[in-house]
Formats: sequence, structure tokens, C-alpha cells
Amino acid sequence: MKAAVHTRYGPPEVVRIREVDRPAVGDRDVLVRVHATTVNRTDCAYRAARPFFMRLLTGITRPRRTIMGTEFAGEVEALGRGVTSFSVGDRVFGYNEGAFGAHAEYLAVPEHGSIATVPAGVTFEQAAPGTEGAHYALAAIRHAGIRAGQDVLVYGATGGIGSAAVQLLKSLGVTVTAVCATESLALVKSLGADRVVDYTAGDFTEDEQTYDAVFDAVGKSTFGRCRRLLKPGGVYLSSELGPWAQNPMLALVTPLLRGRKVKFAFPRDNQAIVRHLRELIESGDFTPVIDRRYALDQIVEAYRYVETGQKIGNVVITVAQVD
Repeated sequence: MKAAVHTRYGPPEVVRIREVDRPAVGDRDVLVRVHATTVNRTDCAYRAARPFFMRLLTGITRPRRTIMGTEFAGEVEALGRGVTSFSVGDRVFGYNEGAFGAHAEYLAVPEHGSIATVPAGVTFEQAAPGTEGAHYALAAIRHAGIRAGQDVLVYGATGGIGSAAVQLLKSLGVTVTAVCATESLALVKSLGADRVVDYTAGDFTEDEQTYDAVFDAVGKSTFGRCRRLLKPGGVYLSSELGPWAQNPMLALVTPLLRGRKVKFAFPRDNQAIVRHLRELIESGDFTPVIDRRYALDQIVEAYRYVETGQKIGNVVITVAQVD
């Protein structure tokens, strides 16, 4: 099969398209013929091994997993002997962080892994970006205990995580203020934001309104800067560790002070989460935003674009055309 392979850490150019063996299919595995995948911030971080401590997970001197890719959508090609939840020909999508392998024509995933059927009427390219950003956003929302009627500010509302967060919060009945650049104001309003703040027109942390939670979905702010935006007892959330990995540390310390606090979510990947996201996609409460599409042969260009920090929503990679 054709796959995007990297045998060393580094910039996008370390990735090469090669012919490799198809993955082995265990008794409880589902073999997926991948039609679409994505390149996202998670893929970039693992490929470059940044921050450095990630090598403890991926290999100290070189990557143990040479085929990257976390998100996938495609058709079930074959089943292990013990699989009962899926059938050959099923249209499926999911998330495979850790094992990776989605940047290839075929991917083997556990039957009880983060995989679900694609809703009717949704294409593979629409389904593929439905898990990575959304599961990070969902983890933060649930960890903070955000509920209907609360006011939440989302900073970085056009990224994969932020654009999902706006929609997931609205599905809960939350009043959302979204922060983005001028050129994205209309897009973010279309996602359901009740109010949109243009950060190019001024410092969003000077906003006169206060919030039950501030979610920095791009990791470009800090608790110190956003603290004044929080109501008493309000929560600051971030998708990143923050300068000097301060966010996990503040998440331990600030609750002891009984005031405004930091919470830092560690997302879980399981089938229940993917099925929940499937329901939201099917109901129309969540539609992944797609910025650009590339062919698998163009994946290096896709990596370069994602690393500019300018992508809106998600970057999709077309692996196989639908017959």
C-alpha cells in the first residue's frame, strides 16, 4: 500500500511517500480502506517531537511509529475472526492517536477502539476531521463542568479545536463569545457564536464582559492575562501546556485558593466519545470546518500549511477516491 512515512524527527520534509506492507489484521481488528484523513497540530507535534519530552512516548532517537495520522474515514475492507460490531463495506470514521497509521491507504484499528459508522449523507472528507479537534474541545468542556446558561469565551475560534468548541458549547445551551480575526467574523457567526470579538481591532482581554469560563483553544494566551475576564470562581482552560508548562501546575494550585482557577484536561480516546461526536454530526449540531484539501502525494505541502498557524478549521487529505 501507499503511505506517508517518516523515519526521523524533523520538519515536514522528513515525510516521504513510500510503498509499504499493509497492516496485519488481528482477531479483533477492523481493516479500513482509508478514503480521507487529516493533518492536524497533533500530527505536527509527533512528527517533529516537539516538545522534546514527547520522545518518551514516540521513541528517543527515532520514531517507533513511522506512519503518522490520527483521524480517518473510509470503508471496512476486512474483519478479524472475532469482530461482530462491524461488517465489510461499512462506512466508518475515527481517531487513532498512539498507534497512528491513518496517513496510508489501509489502517487496522481495534473493533472497540475509537471508531464509529459515518452518518448517512456525510462524505468521507466531511467525516474525517470530526474527531481530533472535537475530542480535545469536548474534554475541556466536560472537565470544566460547563453547562447550559453559562457564558463562555473561546479564544482561537477558527482552529480545529476552537471551531468545534463553539459548536459543542452551543449544543449545550451555552452563550458563546468567540474571538477571531476580521476575515473570519462571518464564519464564526455561522458556527453559532452569540457574539464575536475581532482580536485585530484590540486586546480581547480588555473586554468589559466577564465569563464563567475562558477557553484558549490555540494556547496563545495565559491565565494571568485572562484572569480579569473570569467571574468569581470562573475557570480558565487551554489546549496547550502554556509557557514553562504552567497550565498543569496552575491546575493543581489555583483550586486551593478558592477563586478563579485553571483546569487542564487530559483527553480520553474511546468509542463512546466518537459515537457521541457521530450523533452531533448526524443531528447537525456539529459540522467540522474544512479549510483545504490535499492529495496524499501532497502531504508535505499540507504539513507546511498547517505549521503556518493560519489554517481555518481542518486540513483534509484525500487518500482514495470513492469508486
